Amino acid sequence: MLITGAELADGRVRDVRIRDGVIKAVEPTNAGLDPKGGERVVDAGGRHLLPGAVDVHVHFREPGGSHKETWASGSRSAAAGGVTTVVDQPNTSPPTVDGAAFDQKAALAAESLVDYGINGGVTGAWDPESLFERPLLALGEVFLADSTGEMGIAADLFEDALAEAAARGVPVTVHAEDESLFDASALDGDLGGVGTAATADAWSAYRTAKAEVAAIERALAAAAESDAQVHIAHTSTPEGIDAVVAARGAETDATGGAGPTCEVTPHHLFLSRERAGRLGTFGRMNPPLRSETRRTAVFERLRDGDVDVVATDHAPHTVAEKRRGLADAPSGVPGVETLYPLLLESVRKGELALERVRDVVAANPASIFGIGGKGRVAEGADADLVLVDLTNPREIEAGALHSACGWTPFEGLQGVFPELTLVRGEVVYERDPITGAESFGEPVGRNVRRE
Repeated sequence: MLITGAELADGRVRDVRIRDGVIKAVEPTNAGLDPKGGERVVDAGGRHLLPGAVDVHVHFREPGGSHKETWASGSRSAAAGGVTTVVDQPNTSPPTVDGAAFDQKAALAAESLVDYGINGGVTGAWDPESLFERPLLALGEVFLADSTGEMGIAADLFEDALAEAAARGVPVTVHAEDESLFDASALDGDLGGVGTAATADAWSAYRTAKAEVAAIERALAAAAESDAQVHIAHTSTPEGIDAVVAARGAETDATGGAGPTCEVTPHHLFLSRERAGRLGTFGRMNPPLRSETRRTAVFERLRDGDVDVVATDHAPHTVAEKRRGLADAPSGVPGVETLYPLLLESVRKGELALERVRDVVAANPASIFGIGGKGRVAEGADADLVLVDLTNPREIEAGALHSACGWTPFEGLQGVFPELTLVRGEVVYERDPITGAESFGEPVGRNVRRE
């Protein structure tokens, strides 16, 4: 395949040749990359060619939750959103806490359209020996408080997990909340039903901001003691981001290492307690939505470079499950298909630089988790590529998305969606910009840890 006249994130206009799944050449347009016989040529004039997103935080729900999502449906949703690599978390059924559970999940992942990593979990029943024999991407999501799957662990087990990971040079993704600082009184009284502002706000008041910040600080201190590389998942507070930045600076000064990293999610960037009244229990997630003031501050830290990664915490549940009421509705929202579109809309509106978006969704996660060949439009890199027209946004509608759960918290917002998504040079998604007709490729995903 030859892609001609594409504008890259840094503004250069280039022709890109792909062969055998790899980018073979990136040259100025009309500098000598002529079409070869039988080669497909994509005229990308007026559009941007970006590296495929590396979403290091998804829950594709298999095994055990295929009524919510499957590897087939989740990866179709990823491909349609320009995500070419996903990292699945361990809170499935059974949880991915030993070699046998890893193998079961890996067999199901053969249905994926996009490349993937599989994380290992930590519980009192985990078996690190068999788990680390498998091609594991990382440990985590390690839960410091219960969430979906009830995998919250005590401090001593967390410290043991950090030591195991450090000994093997494996990163650890941490879900940081301190249950002792939750405010149970926020759940007292009449919450007003499934779809009200009071219902949505109660969950945010219950899982307090200080519970997140305290747990982040504890995780960072424990990681420094063990020399483990920690990545703080779904950071929802500016104070939490600031703690990671401070610890990163201290560790870099002391050891010369890269230090801890953090991610934020699109729902914490674009939704808030004040904006979530229409969501009701559909806006219940862990950690919860924060105030508009905190949301704005988190967005500013993303813009200014303090946030390392934007990942989705794609956590689908069915409409029926989310309608059960606040006490019984599961936590989590879908998001893998709207990651790039929402951030690219912010680029279109002048709120974020395109190079910044490229870094936090592609280059940085690939680097942090050691996923070779991903996250770059460069000679020798995997041809994981996304073609987008920044002048052509469209409204986000659940009916046009591809997750099995059938809804989105971002209904009605604008997004810039891909026209073409490639995984190692294979077309996994294509959309006609005029008619809107879509097509998907075959499952070509493979474990990025398989050498």
